Order: sequence, then structure tokens, then C-alpha cells
Amino acid sequence: MLDRRCLLQVAGAAAVAAGPLAACAKHVSTLAADYTLRIADTNVELAPGVVVSTTTYNGQFPGPLLRLTEGRPVVVDIHNDTARPEQLHWHGQKIPIDADGAAEEGTPYIPARGLRRVSFTPGPAGFRFYHTHLNAGSDMTIGQYGGQVGPVYIAPNHEPGRYDREVFLTLKEFGPTLSQGGDMAMDFLHPGEPDQATKNTGERAMKASLAKGAPHGYEVGYKYFTVNGRMLGHGEPIRVKAGERVLLHVLNGSATEIRSLALPGHSFQVVALDGNPVPTPTEVPVLWIGTAERVSAIVEMNHPGVWILGDLADDDRGHGMGVVVEYADQTGQPRWSAPPKSKWDYTQFGRSGAAAPAPDEVIDMTFAKNNAALNGYNQWTINGVAFDDMRMTPMFKLHQGRRYRLRMSNASDDIHPVHLHRHSFELTRVAGQPTSGVLKDVVMLGGYQKMEVDFVADNPGRTLFHCHQQLHMDFGFMCLFDYA
Repeated sequence: MLDRRCLLQVAGAAAVAAGPLAACAKHVSTLAADYTLRIADTNVELAPGVVVSTTTYNGQFPGPLLRLTEGRPVVVDIHNDTARPEQLHWHGQKIPIDADGAAEEGTPYIPARGLRRVSFTPGPAGFRFYHTHLNAGSDMTIGQYGGQVGPVYIAPNHEPGRYDREVFLTLKEFGPTLSQGGDMAMDFLHPGEPDQATKNTGERAMKASLAKGAPHGYEVGYKYFTVNGRMLGHGEPIRVKAGERVLLHVLNGSATEIRSLALPGHSFQVVALDGNPVPTPTEVPVLWIGTAERVSAIVEMNHPGVWILGDLADDDRGHGMGVVVEYADQTGQPRWSAPPKSKWDYTQFGRSGAAAPAPDEVIDMTFAKNNAALNGYNQWTINGVAFDDMRMTPMFKLHQGRRYRLRMSNASDDIHPVHLHRHSFELTRVAGQPTSGVLKDVVMLGGYQKMEVDFVADNPGRTLFHCHQQLHMDFGFMCLFDYA
């Protein structure tokens, strides 16, 4: 216990006197790490004859599942065997800046060919993950285009255990390519009605850009699609028994894609979003998972056969986005059939009729696109300002302990999976529909839609807010909150 207290003193170095700090740091250096992660460029086999060169943790994709315990401090050694400085972000955890893994907040880099030791107290409990936080820009060999993604499960102090076993699935694409086509329609969100004034503003800007001869800004497509690093039909099946209740923890580890999942003849009882239990567990026929979102859902195995758990998009599923589910004593080719049409509605998982507490302050945020403004890449702005990664000036000053409501307006037709570091937020209004009780750290904001989310400023320091779509984040869609 003395060792752990010493580690916490090092994490709060700014508040510790120089003499005790030096003694504590010397003591920490003699401790063995609880976990070791190595960042290295490796080859990954997605299927026989399909090998990609990418960057991974511990030579594998996904990175190793880390099982932590809420409130029990851990020490992690991160070795960087590449020739570039790196960042490792502990997504979804309420931890200090020094460990969070974002240069914009001030986290030190992991030096090229070097080592950085981090210590933190895991929390909150639930399904989290870790990933690189580099700005890739136009270099699609780094950042989350590569294989630096790994799951984290933080065990609560009490686990109800209303399932027979857990299965962790990481969805990921490889082989990114650029195109300059039009935007893909995304009409699966409900409520889905656009805000007409916001839509008019966004469409006027796009028409003006195209009228001047500009092409549509770059979008990203992929060659290969995988579940746990294997293309459909080339990995181990999920083997189940009739009557089992299987808890699926599904992570969308994509750099840019929104994913869907269905299992013919089965439904998903969603019990947690982004690792946080939902007030109203609800059965749905399809899971929709934005970039960096996680869904935990129980599937009752009550439809024996050999099935494909896969994406609704035939092309993506045909290029690997799926995994076989095989019942005991069942044989034959895996089968797929499309599920009934449905919409993804965050509010169905919230509290009905219960309003969220009133905020202390409302912050208005408008997200807009300057089409193809940066050598063919779209430039993204928050309240008319693209993030300046040379200055990194905070846009919003907060006060500790206050409850803030982000009133977000999307003036583009893109869906934005927006993410807040080091905090969770509560959904309070989705496209005009009030709700409460759903806690997340990433949420999909529909095209030309509005959304309101609340968070409490209870983890001081610089806090990064950004779209988790790598192509949006790298070209301006970020800002910083700051408070002492």
C-alpha cells in the first residue's frame, strides 16, 4: 500500500515538494509494472494470404485485453519501439492529464525508441479501451488507421453477473484509401428529423463551394474488414450452447467508420453503452456503433444453427466484417439473413419521464465544414474556429464543480461521434427529444441535428473535446476546456 501511495504522489507531482518527490520517484523506479505494452511496427495476418503491415501493441491485434479493478491503482510500462514519438490514450477513464495520453492536454509523449511509465487509478468501472492519439493528417499509416487499439475491462466492486460468459469483439478496418465522392446517407438514427435552419446553412455553404469548382472533400474507404483482427470465415468461431446468455462487449475500433451488427434469429439486450449501465436495458435487432463507441449486450442463444454475426452492409460483410457463431452439435455453412428494419434511438435506453438536473451554465457549440478547403481535405470548425495544434489555446474556461450543458448543433450532413476526454456526460436532449440517465463518453450527432449533453467539471485541467472520426479530428474538429 505504501508503494501505491507513493505512485499517487508522483502522479500529482506539481503538488509535492521537491525533496519528497525525488525520493518517491526513486522508489517508484524500482517497482515492477502491473502491465507492459510495446508499440511496434508488425505484420498482421487477417486471412490466409492477406497480411498487412501496421503498428500494434505487443505484436498483436487487437492489443491484449487488460482487466483492471475499479479503484485499485496500476502501473503500466509503455515501450515505444518505433522511430516516432507516440501517445497512448486511456479512453473513457477519469484520470489525470499526465496519464490520459493527449498532447493537446499536455501529456508527455512516449519517446521514439523509449519508455514511459504511467500510473493511475482505474475508473469508472465498465468497458473502456486504449488507443494511439496521434494526429495522422494525410499519413494513413499512423494514428487509428493502424492497429493500435486494445480493450480494457474495469471490474466493479460488485458484479451482478446476469450472464453465463463474456465475449470481447473489436471491429476494425485495414487498408485505408482516399476518395472524393459524395457523402454517404446515414439515416439509421432516431429521432432523425433535421433542424431546418441548420440544414439550410450547411447546404448553402456546400453549394457555394461546389459552384466555385471545388470537389467534394476527401473521404476514407477500406480494403479489409475484421472482427478481432480476422476477416469473416478466417477466425475462430464464437462457440455457444443453446440456452446460454452471452454478454457481448463490442468495440468499434475504427478510425472513421460507423458499424452495425446483427445476428439472424437473435436480438441484443443492451445493458451498457460506453461501459456505463443504462437505466432501461432494451432489446434491439441491430447494434449501431459509432467510431470509438462501445456496446455491451446480452444475447440469449435460443436459435440453434451456424450463423454470421455481421455488418448490415453486404459489401463490408463480404470483405470481412463479421464472425461465425456456431452452436454445439451444429454443422454446415454459416448463414446470413437481413434483420427487420429498425432505427437506433439513444433515448430508449434512458429514463422515461425523468428530466436531467438543470445546468449551471449552457455552452453553445456549432460544428461546420469548409468543403475541400485544405488541399482537398475538409476543414472542420467549432464555432467558426479550426483547432490550432501549434497554439493549443483553450476555447472554454470552466469552473470546478459546476454542471455544464453542451448544446451542440451540427451544420453538416456528416454524423459526428463526438468525444469528451476524462469525463462522462449525460444525454439530456436528442434531436429535440428529452432524456436522462444515459452516460457516455462518445455519442453520434446526426447530420443537421442538435443534441444536448451535460457533464460536471470534476476532473481539473485541460480537457480535450473532439470528433473521434480521425479525418475530422486531424483537420480542425477539436477544442479544449480548461479549469483548475
